[in-house]
Amino acid sequence: MLNDLLVLKKIKEGDIKTFEEVFRNYYASLCFYSFSITNRKDIAEEIVQELFYVLWKDRQEIQVLRSVKNYLYGAVRNQSLQYLEHRDVQERHRQTILQKNESEQDLTPDLQMEYKELENVINRTLKQLPERRLRIFKMHRLEGKKYKEIAEYFAVSVKTIEAEMTKAYQVLRHEIEKYSHVL
Repeated sequence: MLNDLLVLKKIKEGDIKTFEEVFRNYYASLCFYSFSITNRKDIAEEIVQELFYVLWKDRQEIQVLRSVKNYLYGAVRNQSLQYLEHRDVQERHRQTILQKNESEQDLTPDLQMEYKELENVINRTLKQLPERRLRIFKMHRLEGKKYKEIAEYFAVSVKTIEAEMTKAYQVLRHEIEKYSHVL
Protein backbone atom coordinates (compact mmCIF):
# COMPACT_ATOMS: atom_id res chain seq x y z
CA MET A 1 0.00 0.00 0.00
CA LEU A 2 2.85 2.39 0.86
CA ASN A 3 4.47 1.67 -2.52
CA ASP A 4 1.16 2.39 -4.27
CA LEU A 5 0.84 5.70 -2.46
CA LEU A 6 4.35 6.65 -3.56
CA VAL A 7 3.63 5.63 -7.17
CA LEU A 8 0.38 7.58 -7.17
CA LYS A 9 2.07 10.62 -5.61
CA LYS A 10 4.77 10.57 -8.30
CA ILE A 11 2.18 10.27 -11.09
CA LYS A 12 0.14 13.13 -9.61
CA GLU A 13 3.32 15.24 -9.59
CA GLY A 14 3.78 14.52 -13.30
CA ASP A 15 6.55 11.91 -13.12
CA ILE A 16 6.31 10.47 -16.63
CA LYS A 17 8.83 7.69 -15.93
CA THR A 18 6.71 6.30 -13.10
CA PHE A 19 3.62 6.54 -15.30
CA GLU A 20 5.41 4.70 -18.14
CA GLU A 21 6.51 2.00 -15.68
CA VAL A 22 2.91 1.48 -14.53
CA PHE A 23 1.84 1.40 -18.19
CA ARG A 24 4.47 -1.22 -19.10
CA ASN A 25 3.69 -3.34 -16.03
CA TYR A 26 -0.07 -3.48 -16.57
CA TYR A 27 -0.92 -2.77 -20.22
CA ALA A 28 -0.76 -6.32 -21.60
CA SER A 29 -2.54 -7.98 -18.67
CA LEU A 30 -5.26 -5.28 -18.66
CA CYS A 31 -5.81 -5.81 -22.40
CA PHE A 32 -6.12 -9.55 -21.81
CA TYR A 33 -8.56 -8.94 -18.95
CA SER A 34 -10.71 -6.62 -21.05
CA PHE A 35 -10.59 -9.09 -23.95
CA SER A 36 -11.85 -11.84 -21.61
CA ILE A 37 -14.95 -9.68 -21.04
CA THR A 38 -15.52 -8.11 -24.48
CA ASN A 39 -14.16 -10.86 -26.77
CA ARG A 40 -12.83 -8.07 -29.01
CA LYS A 41 -9.08 -7.41 -29.12
CA ASP A 42 -9.47 -3.98 -30.73
CA ILE A 43 -12.05 -2.88 -28.16
CA ALA A 44 -9.96 -4.23 -25.28
CA GLU A 45 -6.92 -2.26 -26.46
CA GLU A 46 -9.02 0.87 -26.92
CA ILE A 47 -10.46 0.57 -23.41
CA VAL A 48 -7.03 0.17 -21.82
CA GLN A 49 -5.50 2.97 -23.88
CA GLU A 50 -8.36 5.27 -22.91
CA LEU A 51 -7.90 4.33 -19.25
CA PHE A 52 -4.22 5.29 -19.30
CA TYR A 53 -5.00 8.47 -21.22
CA VAL A 54 -7.56 9.51 -18.60
CA LEU A 55 -5.23 8.43 -15.78
CA TRP A 56 -2.54 10.80 -17.06
CA LYS A 57 -4.88 13.61 -18.07
CA ASP A 58 -6.82 13.60 -14.79
CA ARG A 59 -3.95 12.50 -12.57
CA GLN A 60 -4.50 15.43 -10.18
CA GLU A 61 -8.09 14.38 -9.40
CA ILE A 62 -7.75 10.59 -9.39
CA GLN A 63 -8.54 9.06 -6.01
CA VAL A 64 -7.13 5.57 -5.56
CA LEU A 65 -8.60 4.13 -2.40
CA ARG A 66 -7.12 0.67 -2.90
CA SER A 67 -4.01 -0.36 -4.74
CA VAL A 68 -3.11 1.00 -8.16
CA LYS A 69 -3.55 -2.51 -9.55
CA ASN A 70 -7.07 -2.82 -8.10
CA TYR A 71 -7.95 0.64 -9.41
CA LEU A 72 -6.77 -0.22 -12.95
CA TYR A 73 -8.49 -3.61 -13.05
CA GLY A 74 -11.71 -2.17 -11.61
CA ALA A 75 -11.73 0.61 -14.19
CA VAL A 76 -11.11 -1.83 -17.06
CA ARG A 77 -13.86 -4.14 -15.79
CA ASN A 78 -16.33 -1.24 -15.58
CA GLN A 79 -15.47 0.08 -19.04
CA SER A 80 -15.61 -3.40 -20.57
CA LEU A 81 -19.02 -4.05 -19.05
CA GLN A 82 -20.18 -0.62 -20.17
CA TYR A 83 -19.08 -1.49 -23.72
CA LEU A 84 -21.17 -4.69 -23.56
CA GLU A 85 -24.20 -2.74 -22.30
CA HIS A 86 -23.79 -0.18 -25.07
CA ARG A 87 -23.48 -2.94 -27.67
CA ASP A 88 -26.67 -4.55 -26.31
CA VAL A 89 -28.51 -1.22 -26.50
CA GLN A 90 -27.37 -0.78 -30.10
CA GLU A 91 -28.57 -4.29 -30.94
CA ARG A 92 -31.97 -3.68 -29.33
CA HIS A 93 -32.23 -0.39 -31.24
CA ARG A 94 -31.36 -2.20 -34.49
CA GLN A 95 -34.00 -4.85 -33.76
CA THR A 96 -36.57 -2.13 -33.03
CA ILE A 97 -35.85 -0.46 -36.35
CA LEU A 98 -36.12 -3.79 -38.19
CA GLN A 99 -39.44 -4.51 -36.48
CA LYS A 100 -40.63 -0.97 -37.23
CA ASN A 101 -39.79 -1.40 -40.90
CA GLU A 102 -41.64 -4.72 -40.99
CA SER A 103 -44.70 -3.24 -39.28
CA GLU A 104 -44.65 -0.22 -41.62
CA GLN A 105 -45.03 -2.61 -44.53
CA ASP A 106 -48.35 -3.75 -43.02
CA LEU A 107 -49.69 -0.17 -42.80
CA THR A 108 -51.92 1.41 -45.39
CA PRO A 109 -50.36 4.19 -47.46
CA ASP A 110 -52.35 6.81 -45.51
CA LEU A 111 -51.16 5.48 -42.18
CA GLN A 112 -47.59 5.26 -43.46
CA MET A 113 -47.73 8.91 -44.52
CA GLU A 114 -49.21 9.93 -41.17
CA TYR A 115 -46.53 7.96 -39.35
CA LYS A 116 -43.78 9.66 -41.39
CA GLU A 117 -45.26 13.11 -40.71
CA LEU A 118 -45.38 12.40 -36.99
CA GLU A 119 -41.82 11.12 -37.10
CA ASN A 120 -40.77 14.36 -38.85
CA VAL A 121 -42.54 16.44 -36.17
CA ILE A 122 -40.69 14.55 -33.45
CA ASN A 123 -37.31 14.85 -35.19
CA ARG A 124 -37.82 18.57 -35.85
CA THR A 125 -38.81 19.13 -32.24
CA LEU A 126 -35.80 17.23 -30.94
CA LYS A 127 -33.47 19.33 -33.11
CA GLN A 128 -34.87 22.46 -31.47
CA LEU A 129 -33.97 21.28 -27.95
CA PRO A 130 -30.91 22.83 -26.31
CA GLU A 131 -27.81 20.74 -27.02
CA ARG A 132 -27.38 19.37 -23.49
CA ARG A 133 -31.08 18.50 -23.14
CA LEU A 134 -30.99 16.70 -26.50
CA ARG A 135 -27.88 14.74 -25.47
CA ILE A 136 -29.51 13.78 -22.16
CA PHE A 137 -32.69 12.72 -23.98
CA LYS A 138 -30.73 10.57 -26.47
CA MET A 139 -28.59 9.00 -23.74
CA HIS A 140 -31.71 7.96 -21.86
CA ARG A 141 -34.12 7.07 -24.66
CA LEU A 142 -31.78 5.73 -27.36
CA GLU A 143 -28.78 4.47 -25.41
CA GLY A 144 -30.82 3.17 -22.49
CA LYS A 145 -28.74 4.90 -19.82
CA LYS A 146 -30.21 5.45 -16.38
CA TYR A 147 -30.60 8.95 -14.94
CA LYS A 148 -27.83 8.25 -12.42
CA GLU A 149 -25.34 7.32 -15.18
CA ILE A 150 -26.23 10.45 -17.14
CA ALA A 151 -25.91 12.61 -14.03
CA GLU A 152 -22.43 11.21 -13.41
CA TYR A 153 -21.46 11.83 -17.03
CA PHE A 154 -22.52 15.49 -16.86
CA ALA A 155 -21.41 15.89 -13.20
CA VAL A 156 -24.85 17.11 -12.14
CA SER A 157 -27.54 15.80 -9.79
CA VAL A 158 -30.09 13.18 -10.77
CA LYS A 159 -32.78 15.81 -10.11
CA THR A 160 -31.23 18.00 -12.83
CA ILE A 161 -31.44 15.10 -15.30
CA GLU A 162 -35.06 14.46 -14.27
CA ALA A 163 -35.86 18.14 -14.84
CA GLU A 164 -34.21 18.14 -18.28
CA MET A 165 -36.12 15.01 -19.31
CA THR A 166 -39.39 16.50 -18.05
CA LYS A 167 -38.81 19.63 -20.12
CA ALA A 168 -37.96 17.55 -23.20
CA TYR A 169 -41.14 15.48 -22.77
CA GLN A 170 -43.24 18.61 -22.29
CA VAL A 171 -41.96 20.13 -25.53
CA LEU A 172 -42.51 16.86 -27.41
CA ARG A 173 -46.00 16.42 -25.97
CA HIS A 174 -46.92 20.00 -26.90
CA GLU A 175 -45.72 19.60 -30.51
CA ILE A 176 -47.41 16.21 -30.93
CA GLU A 177 -50.67 17.64 -29.58
CA LYS A 178 -50.42 20.53 -32.06
CA TYR A 179 -49.84 18.00 -34.85
CA SER A 180 -52.76 15.79 -33.79
CA HIS A 181 -55.17 18.78 -33.73
CA VAL A 182 -54.25 19.52 -37.37
CA LEU A 183 -55.42 16.05 -38.39
